[in-house]
Amino acid sequence: MAAPLADTAVDDLAITPLVDDRDIKAFKELNEAWIAQHFTLEAEDIATLGDPRGRIVDRGGAVLMARRGDAIVGTVALVADGRPGYLQLAKMTVVPSERRRGVGRRLITAALDEARRLEARCVYLGSSPKLVGAVPLYESMGFEHVAASELNLSYARAEVFMAMKL
Repeated sequence: MAAPLADTAVDDLAITPLVDDRDIKAFKELNEAWIAQHFTLEAEDIATLGDPRGRIVDRGGAVLMARRGDAIVGTVALVADGRPGYLQLAKMTVVPSERRRGVGRRLITAALDEARRLEARCVYLGSSPKLVGAVPLYESMGFEHVAASELNLSYARAEVFMAMKL
């Protein structure tokens, strides 16, 4: 019996940290694409996507890239917000041809593992119902809905607020 597509689709998938200028370019382009498709790029997006090393990695966070061979097929970031033990899961995207194949789940799993390595106590996020499938995926991974006032989010597009205690 053949394995389900979601299992076989991720066998050659690697999740690695941001490495070089090629990764920075892919991080920017992939995130600009989904944001522009559904929303408007905000000033914070432009700043973060223009300098993920300085705005995320150097401030105690992480940027992870999903790779299938030489292709970058997804990204996710953990952004330190200045509160000890809190990281925002942000800038998660998967290229359209790879969606619904387990890549997003693998990115979240890797991000949560990295958050634990960084000694986070809580990972949180803001999302939108416009991103079909995103909220159910986060729920299936153990994120719980919380009030916006509990989080440190500045994006106008965020309508759904979730967190996970680690």
